[in-house]
Amino acid sequence: MNVTDTGPPERTQRFAHLYEQTYAALLRFVERRVHPSHAEDVVADVFLVAWRRLDDVPLAADEARAWLFGVAHRTLRNGLRADQRRQALAVRIADSQLTGAAAAGLDPELVARRLDLVQAWRRLSPRHQETLALAVWDGLTAPQAARVLGISPVAFRLRLTRARRALRHHADAAPATTTQPVATATVDSRSTR
Repeated sequence: MNVTDTGPPERTQRFAHLYEQTYAALLRFVERRVHPSHAEDVVADVFLVAWRRLDDVPLAADEARAWLFGVAHRTLRNGLRADQRRQALAVRIADSQLTGAAAAGLDPELVARRLDLVQAWRRLSPRHQETLALAVWDGLTAPQAARVLGISPVAFRLRLTRARRALRHHADAAPATTTQPVATATVDSRSTR
């Protein structure tokens, strides 16, 4: 069913513009929270809600994006309840790519720091992961992110402060990765040139 063919031209154009401006960001938002095979279905559900409630969608592009993120967040929450599953937000970072990065010529110290960050991220609570993701990856302001979560901007800022503190704590507590053999090999190969 093509929902854009069932309304007045102005409404159809507004929806088409909203879709074009926000689809990619919304898909990335959803893909970080569910298995990629389900992401497009969730996004379709979000745009169905947007079509039905188009008059409620803010006109400003950033505000509309935040509004859609909020609908997506609630859609995902409702889906989890319906399936009676609880999933934590997980950022899918391929550890194997990072560990193989040193062999590809990346700075071993940088690779070790990234691995420590991955480990620290996994130790965060889903609530802290969600808070940081909204602020950093999705680029939402505190009022926009608060709207997504259904809380006040002050409460979001407090959560963000706590999430950053927790990430720093976990990153500092991560065991140091030994990179000396790789670093030595890199230095030795450079000195032979």
